[in-house]
Amino acid sequence: MYIARIPNRSSPPAFLLRESYREDGKVKTRTLANLSKLPHEALSLLKRFLQGEHFVSAETAFESVRSWHHGHVQAVIDAMRKLRFDRLVNSHACPQRERVLAMVAARILAPESKLATTRWWETTTLPQLLALDQSDEDDLYAAMDWLLQRQAQIEQRLAKRHLSDDALVLYDLSSSDFEGSHCPLAALGHNRDGKKGKLQVNYGLLESTEFSSNLAAICSLKQPHPCK
Repeated sequence: MYIARIPNRSSPPAFLLRESYREDGKVKTRTLANLSKLPHEALSLLKRFLQGEHFVSAETAFESVRSWHHGHVQAVIDAMRKLRFDRLVNSHACPQRERVLAMVAARILAPESKLATTRWWETTTLPQLLALDQSDEDDLYAAMDWLLQRQAQIEQRLAKRHLSDDALVLYDLSSSDFEGSHCPLAALGHNRDGKKGKLQVNYGLLESTEFSSNLAAICSLKQPHPCK
């Protein structure tokens, strides 16, 4: 079979589906269908098919491969492992610990509600990196309850890792307002200084009494008068 283009003087050409056959030793042709009303794209595909070319649909020819966001997630997980943060939360891997680590990573990269967090990390490699099972917001709240029960142990591990015996830790929170509007760390919210309508950033300072004593000793060596 083949498609024949039959020119017309005063009309568009006709496209006929024809086939050749033998009768009494002679080659003859007969018309099977008039394809003139088909779109040119369909005629072109049909002509190529009759010439032996094979076609497949995109759904069967290609495999859809999902791409997850990875680089920023890997950077945060690597930092956690270098700081041994996972062992600080719990010495052994367990689903609750992995959910806590995932929540901390999400808080750094894309702080959202617990429901939005579970939806966000499904677009990243975070579940694969932490071997997370399927979790919803209720699982995250349960992990937070588990973490609260371990607060005293975590504080003891932090003190053992970073503080000398009987050291005292001091912490203070402060804020600063901004006149501009392009600081990526600043946002509108509760202003501790009472200046409404201005961008601000909150920051905290954590130090031990041992660090403060060492700093004061260094200052006293460099200056004739005590440090202020």
